[in-house]
Amino acid sequence: MLTICRHIFLKPAFASVVSSPSGLSCLKTYSTNENDYLHKSIVPTMHYQKSLPRLPIPKLEDTIRRYLAAQRPLLDDDQYRKTEQLAQSFEKGIALQLHEELVAENKRNKHTSYISGPWFDMYLAARDSVVLNYNPFMSFNPHPKTEYNDPLIRATNMVVSAMRFMKTLRAGYLEPEVFHLNPEKSDTKKFKKLIRFVPSSFSWFGAYMVNAYPLDMSQYFRLFNSTRIPRPNKDELFTDERARHLLVMRNGHFFAFDVIDKDGNIVNPSEIQAHLKYILSDNRPPAEFPLGYLSSENRNTWALLRQKLLENGNEETLKKVDSAVFCLCLDDCLVKDYTDLTHTMLHGNGYNRWYDKSFSIIMTRDGTAAVNFEHSWGDGVAVLRFQNEVYKDHVERPAVSPEARPVAVDSCQAVHRLEFKLDDSLKAGIIQAKQKFDATMKTLTVNNVQFQRGGKEFLKKHKVSPDAVAQLAFQMAFFMQYGQTVATYESCSTAAFKHGRTETIRPASIYTKKFCEAIVKQPSKHNASDLRTMIADCSKYHSQLTKEAAMGQGFDRHLFAMRCLAATKGSSLPDFYQDPAYKQINHNILSTSTLTSPAVQLGGFAPVVPDGFGIAYGVHDHWMGCNVSGYPVRNVKEFLDCIHQSLDQIFDVLEGKPVQS
Repeated sequence: MLTICRHIFLKPAFASVVSSPSGLSCLKTYSTNENDYLHKSIVPTMHYQKSLPRLPIPKLEDTIRRYLAAQRPLLDDDQYRKTEQLAQSFEKGIALQLHEELVAENKRNKHTSYISGPWFDMYLAARDSVVLNYNPFMSFNPHPKTEYNDPLIRATNMVVSAMRFMKTLRAGYLEPEVFHLNPEKSDTKKFKKLIRFVPSSFSWFGAYMVNAYPLDMSQYFRLFNSTRIPRPNKDELFTDERARHLLVMRNGHFFAFDVIDKDGNIVNPSEIQAHLKYILSDNRPPAEFPLGYLSSENRNTWALLRQKLLENGNEETLKKVDSAVFCLCLDDCLVKDYTDLTHTMLHGNGYNRWYDKSFSIIMTRDGTAAVNFEHSWGDGVAVLRFQNEVYKDHVERPAVSPEARPVAVDSCQAVHRLEFKLDDSLKAGIIQAKQKFDATMKTLTVNNVQFQRGGKEFLKKHKVSPDAVAQLAFQMAFFMQYGQTVATYESCSTAAFKHGRTETIRPASIYTKKFCEAIVKQPSKHNASDLRTMIADCSKYHSQLTKEAAMGQGFDRHLFAMRCLAATKGSSLPDFYQDPAYKQINHNILSTSTLTSPAVQLGGFAPVVPDGFGIAYGVHDHWMGCNVSGYPVRNVKEFLDCIHQSLDQIFDVLEGKPVQS
C-alpha cells in the first residue's frame, strides 16, 4: 500500500544551470559501457513531448456547476443558497473577464499549460517547512533475496541503478512514459519501430490512433543534480548537470564522492561499494551542530541562515550539497513496523536529512529503503517511474553481490567529508531549528490498517469502482466518527497533457452523503437492494468525476488560476473568493492519494491542515490498505477502526448480507 501524493510540478521559474530545452542534458552522456544503461529504447525518451495536447481550460459555466455540486453536501440549505448566489453573480460578472484573460494568456503561452506558472509559484512561495507540509515518501519493497537487503549491498546496487536511470534518461534511451489502453497494439516492437519515424510534432497523434496516451515527461530532468534553494519570500530551483558526485549523510555528517567518472561513465560498482563501506565504518560521534535541521525550518528563516552560511565562507561546500546527483541518507536505526517505517521515512530524526534535495534515498541498518522527495519540482509520477526502474534493475541486474568484496581503493582520498564553518549565530539557528523540529514531530500520529476481506477483484465482480469504494469508506468513517461530511481532496494526474500537473477529484458528494446517512443513522430503514443502488450511484458518480479530472475538466485548478489573476489587479478579491464556503472547501480535512506498484511497499504524507487526516491508500487484487496520519485534534486509531468497519458494511451490502451496525 502506498501513495503517490497530493501535489505537483511544472515549468520552473528558475532556469537550470546546465540543461537543454528538451530537459535532457546537453553534456556528454553516451558511454561505451552497456551496463551503464537500464535499456535502450528505439523510441527516443522525449519523442512525444512536442506534440502532447495542451491542458484545456474548462468552460466557465461548467466550472461553476461542478463547484456548486461539490459544495452541496458540505453546506446546509441557507449556506448553500448564499454560496449559489455568490457563484452565479461571479459567473455573470468579474469571472467573465478573468476567464477571458486566462484564455488569452494561455494562447500566448502555447509551450506550457495555464496552471503551470501559478501552481509552481504557489509551491515556491509557501513559507512553511517542507517537512510534513510537502515532502512525502514511498518505501521500496524488500529485495526478494534476503541477503541482498544487507544495507551496504543494497545501497551500492541502488546507487548504481539510480545512475543507470540518470544516464539512460539523459542519453534519450529511457522508454517514453505511455499509458496503453490497448497494449497488444501499442506496446509492441512493430508499433515502436513505426512510431519512431513519425516526426515529434505529430507523434502523439500516431500513438492516439492505437489507443495509447503518451504522458508529459518535462519534470524528469529535475530528478538529478537538483535542490530547492531557500530565498526570502519565494524559493528557487537549482540544477547543475555537470556535477558527478553523490551526497551521503551519516550521523549528521556530509560526505561526497564521484559516482560518474570524467568520461561520463558510472564509477566501478566495487569502488562505490568501497566508498560506502568507508563511510559506514566512520565511527565519529553524531555531528554536534547538524546542519540538516536547517532544511526543516520555515523558508524565510532558512533563507536568512543560508545567507549567513554563505557569508561565513561556505559557498563551495553548499554548492557540493546543492549540485549532488542525489542524497543517500544512511541511518543507523532499525525499522520495527509500518508505523516506525512511516515516521523514519516521512521525517526521520532531522539531523541526517537534507530535505531540500529533489529526492533522497534513505537506507536503514536493516536494509529498509525509501524515497523522500521535495515536492515543488514535480509530482509523484516522475518519482514513481524512477522508483519502479531502480527497484526492477537492482533486483534483476545487481551490480554487486553479497559474496563480492569491495575493490582495494583509497577511499580516504576519494571520499570528502564536507565541513561547514559555523559562527555562534548559525549554531544558535541550528539549535532552534532542532527544538522546532522535535516539538513538531511529536505532534504527528501515524497508523495503518489492512482490510483482508477483498480488493479489486471482488469489487469489479460486483461492478463497482474499487477507488470509489475506498473513498466511500473514508466518507463513512469520518461520518461515523464525527457526524459530518467534510472537504475531501483526491489527487488526479493530468500528465496526459503538456506540462500537466494534477486536478482535484472531490469524493464527497450528495451520493456519498446519502449513503452515509442511511447506513450510519438509519440502517434498518433501508433494504439491501436500496443500499446496493446507493453504492452503485456513488461508484458511477465518482467514476465520472475521475474521468473529468483526468481530462482537465475539474473546477479547482480553473478557479485557482482565476484567483491568481484577480490577485494581480491590486484590489480586493471578488466576493466569491471571500465566501467562507470557498475557504472551507479548500480546507481539505481528508487529503487522499493512491497508487499501487510492485516496487512500493508503503507510502505516506502528513495532513494538509492541522485538523485533517493524510490518507495514503492502495486497493490491491485481494486486499486494501491505508496509511493514515493526523495531529492531536484527530484520533487516527479510531478513524482507522471506522474505515475497517465501513468496508465491512459495504462488503456486506454487496454480498446481500444484513448490515452489522
